[in-house]
Amino acid sequence: MKKFNCLLFSFLFYAIPFVSQTSFSESSAALGMNISYGESDLGGGVSFIDFNNDGWDDITFATEDTEEICFLKNTNGILTQVYFTGISNTLKTKQIIWVDYDNDGDKDLFVTALNGSNRFYQNNGNMVFTDISSTIGFFTDNKHTTGASFGDIDNDGDLDAFICNRDDDNEAERNYLYQNNNGVYTDISSEAGILLTSEISFCAVFFDYNNDGFQDIYVSNDKPTYRNRLYKNNGDNTFEDTSESSGAGVFVNAMTTTIGDYNNDGWFDIYVTNTPDGNQLLKNNGDGTFTDKARDTGTEFNSVGWGAVFLDADNDAHLDLYVSGEFDGTNSNLLPSAFYHNQGDDTFQIPSDIGFENDTRKSYSNAIGDIDNDGKPDVVVSNDSETNFLFNNNSTNTNNWIKIQLEGIIGNKDGIGNRIEVFAGGTSQYRYTFCGEGYLSQNSSKEFIGLGTATSIDYIKVTWNHSGVVEIIEQVAINQSITIQENNGVLGNAIFSFESMKIYPNPSDDGVFYIRKNTNNENIKIAVYTITGQLLFSKTNEGSFNLSSYEKGIYIVKVITDNGSMTQKIFHL
Repeated sequence: MKKFNCLLFSFLFYAIPFVSQTSFSESSAALGMNISYGESDLGGGVSFIDFNNDGWDDITFATEDTEEICFLKNTNGILTQVYFTGISNTLKTKQIIWVDYDNDGDKDLFVTALNGSNRFYQNNGNMVFTDISSTIGFFTDNKHTTGASFGDIDNDGDLDAFICNRDDDNEAERNYLYQNNNGVYTDISSEAGILLTSEISFCAVFFDYNNDGFQDIYVSNDKPTYRNRLYKNNGDNTFEDTSESSGAGVFVNAMTTTIGDYNNDGWFDIYVTNTPDGNQLLKNNGDGTFTDKARDTGTEFNSVGWGAVFLDADNDAHLDLYVSGEFDGTNSNLLPSAFYHNQGDDTFQIPSDIGFENDTRKSYSNAIGDIDNDGKPDVVVSNDSETNFLFNNNSTNTNNWIKIQLEGIIGNKDGIGNRIEVFAGGTSQYRYTFCGEGYLSQNSSKEFIGLGTATSIDYIKVTWNHSGVVEIIEQVAINQSITIQENNGVLGNAIFSFESMKIYPNPSDDGVFYIRKNTNNENIKIAVYTITGQLLFSKTNEGSFNLSSYEKGIYIVKVITDNGSMTQKIFHL
């Protein structure tokens, strides 16, 4: 015992750092995804959301003229194309967005079209759909629609909508703000203060930029003739145009509306893609203003960027950034895409040899989800003509994580428009729940939060904006996916829980370790790594493993079941 105490003391003070191996593999073919948009006319949308509520993130792609929308059902990490009764759509579709507009617990579908009318499909409760486009309240004529997003502008518990239309020659094809009134939408653009002339907008996002509990709206406008629009929610169904005064109303060829708190200061920032003139990272100063920090942070891109998404790829508690680009890499001066790693000091770098080397197709929208429920965000990318990308996150490190999904009771069922704070390891991180973001994209409804080396979560704080209620949940276990239901805390987790597995004894004096199995997870695989990430061996469906032939020290073991995985340090002492 004395020997263990000495070794543990030595470890605590002279811990060997684990070398983080950030790694992605392009896995579209291996996982059953063999599809491209075709000729998109400035990109088609993608959703990486669990559309059938089975706990696995599915993928939905917009498609070109004459092709049906592509639905890819995720079954234990493998994708299969499926078709739904009641959905038939062969238009040139743009935004694909799943939304529970009627708060009945299942996902309905809204699809925009560049040429033809938009479609709204109500889920009857069994993934059989009814086309309610003509009665939902949205316009039904062809307005060359690009993006759509949903949020709760009046905090009444149902989801309102913002629809972007883009036509250089027709000023009547403006943007629309719709209020949800018991499942029927009403155009309130004029009285709400939304501009009534066209600015050839691509997309918009609902988020609370000034932390006052009301959802504001940010719009990306193509061409530097028009500034981007930031509409501040006054809390009475009207909006103030703060584009100029806030500094967020930039004059660029704007594509994406990507939101995230890249510096963990509690104020949500905006990333805007652009031409080679440079993308903009609009830092939220916390006083109602924004400052472009793209050059200072190293995220200018200086190519033709389209979709972008914040993600913590290595779960180190700092948001990284992935940007899709239009070019194929043959011009060394124009990046085809970029993965920017957050250095933790408000700067980013593009690492080499992490799996994006062949990311050289003509790409537009992208989204994150978790294809294999391992707690690491994967990236799906919509390409023109060539097969779409699915970058599976294979990063190997000892960092911990939590995935959080919100479920409203009084507020909207999807938990959209709420703020999450996770405090762990002495640091707070913040997330915001969206329904439509980025460039024609929809990310997983689960929020990914990397915890770094923190071994416990002190608290999770959810601010339910529709009511102003702040719910604090203390001492939450790490490395699991949870659902927080409004005013009811954490619900039972049917997918995978860290508590369902135990490796013991830990530390082990003789190098023999046992695994306590959860009876619901009959198939199990273990992989044992050195502290620097070198794989030593793997075993399948065995309840123990032996390190006695290896040097004493600290190792990493990854346990993979049918429903998820966990990573844990073990001590052979």
